Amino acid sequence: MVIYFSGTGNSRYVAEKIAEGTKDDLVSMNRLLKQGSKEELKSENHPFVFVAPTYAWRLPRVVEEFIRNNEFAGSKKAYFILTCGADTSNAVSYVRDLCQEKGWKLQGFAEIVMPDNYIALYEPSGEATTKGIIQRAEPVIQRIVEDIRDGSVMPAFSANGLSGKLKSGVVNEVFYRMFVDAKGFYATNKCISCEKCVKLCPLNNVEMEAGRPVWGKRCTHCMACICGCPQEAIEYKNKTKGRRRYYLQDTYGERK
Repeated sequence: MVIYFSGTGNSRYVAEKIAEGTKDDLVSMNRLLKQGSKEELKSENHPFVFVAPTYAWRLPRVVEEFIRNNEFAGSKKAYFILTCGADTSNAVSYVRDLCQEKGWKLQGFAEIVMPDNYIALYEPSGEATTKGIIQRAEPVIQRIVEDIRDGSVMPAFSANGLSGKLKSGVVNEVFYRMFVDAKGFYATNKCISCEKCVKLCPLNNVEMEAGRPVWGKRCTHCMACICGCPQEAIEYKNKTKGRRRYYLQDTYGERK
């Protein structure tokens, strides 16, 4: 079973490729979170494969909480595939701890460099650069598919030394305290009340009031609302004005 969390499409894209290549079931964590589902997830003949983005050099807290709070039956083997803008530093150590908590054998951990989407802090790359990054990711995805399909244990992954431990530890804590907040989001006059942002938010943190979206206190900074808005009518503080939006369409060319 391939279970993914994705804000702007990178991890969904990778998960779709893995599920297709391994002929396995594909499950959207976004959908389960939005529905508040606590259903048991069962995978008898395949390992659990988790695909998620990297938030400040670590598995997103919303993903960790989902895994901790849900029941998984069948397989005791798990693969974790993290998409990232550069690297995952020491994220693997926290994934190992999570697997130990759940009674799983960590069969493999891999990182896949994909286009950066965190426009609250960074300017996304241009279209040509973005296409190049995705093209370079394809053979990496294919190797991961082959390893999972063959049941192979992926090679040991370096934790990236002291620097990696600091980034995945101290810096991650600071990131969540200082940046992960919905207060800076707002809709401009370009908003057409399409409610796409409401549909895209995996935590039901966006609601409509008088035809405009408003944000609550449950935000994970996945950038789904701001990057998925078809009118580019959402901004974050004064940081995103004029910045290119990044949203990787799904297989059918839709923003989901």
